[in-house]
Amino acid sequence: MADETAADEDAEGSDAGGGKKKLILFGAIGLVALLAIGGGAYFFLSGDSAAPRVVENEEGTEEVQKPVVFYDLPEMTVNLATDGRSTYLKVRIALELEDKAMIGLIEPYLPRILDAFQIYLRELRPADLEGSAGLFRLKEELLRRINVSVYPARVDGVLFKEILVQ
Repeated sequence: MADETAADEDAEGSDAGGGKKKLILFGAIGLVALLAIGGGAYFFLSGDSAAPRVVENEEGTEEVQKPVVFYDLPEMTVNLATDGRSTYLKVRIALELEDKAMIGLIEPYLPRILDAFQIYLRELRPADLEGSAGLFRLKEELLRRINVSVYPARVDGVLFKEILVQ
């Protein structure tokens, strides 16, 4: 009888010890998760978005990346060159510029930019926009046309915010 009560007390003690161990384990995991979330939030939210970033290139030397500015063009809708049914292209574009001063240089040329884009886009066929290669060619051609339109100012990139072929 004494052996049975001792065995029961040992079983209860191991359950209580196991419960404490689980509580400590879950508490430690929760603490680590909170620290990771807090550290991630601090890292992503506290950084200055306009500060230059230092990036190591392929040769092992460091380059300083300058902050960029994005300028949204008005939404454009054009009908594409098709033989039968009308097909429309709706596109929203943002321009990647070196700094805010470039916006002042580009805005006076906005009608010329939109005209060059409209003329080019109306000559496209739906097949020209298929796949990533078609969109890459479209992006490069628009970048070339805009840099011709705003010379001596320079646009670094054309970014598609929305493309819809209907």
